[in-house]
Amino acid sequence: MNTTRPPTFFDRVVAATPQGELLSQCLQCGTCGGSCPSAADMDHTPRELFAMTMAGLEDEVLASNTPWYCVSCYACTVRCPQQIPITDLMYTFKQMAISSRRFEHRATADWSESFIGFVEQRGRSFELGLATRYHLFHHPTQVVKMGTLGWNMLRHNRLTFRPRSIRNIEQLRAILEKAKAIAEKEAVG
Repeated sequence: MNTTRPPTFFDRVVAATPQGELLSQCLQCGTCGGSCPSAADMDHTPRELFAMTMAGLEDEVLASNTPWYCVSCYACTVRCPQQIPITDLMYTFKQMAISSRRFEHRATADWSESFIGFVEQRGRSFELGLATRYHLFHHPTQVVKMGTLGWNMLRHNRLTFRPRSIRNIEQLRAILEKAKAIAEKEAVG
């Protein structure tokens, strides 16, 4: 008689994340959400996603916009008192949402794809282009509202009209191509 149970959602998340076993040590302290520059746009804080994961709420976790708004700054990971790899867990949630075709927040996926596109082209983000593209396609009526913020950013030299490229962009492109090749190889193997 086989008494082994199939892996739970929590088990699969832990297995798919380097040092994912640390997730079980989450104290629910809220440091991650308090450290996150994107928390205001997230429908759940990271700690809420972790509690939902432990409760087996797979559909809710994978439909959340939280991983898509993660900017991978690692502020949450660095500040976590339990050293939980929060940013890596966000990548795991994204991968699971994509592979299971459960992610419904196309706007945040578009934001992520636009950001990655600018980084691949120029080696850095282009905030004006990123915000303009996002708002024109997803919130065109809010473009006017963003004018004051844009003006203030321009006045304080925090926004440029033209994208700038990093030096040695070809080296970055070579690194990114190699990373993509490794990821494809791991996905197949």
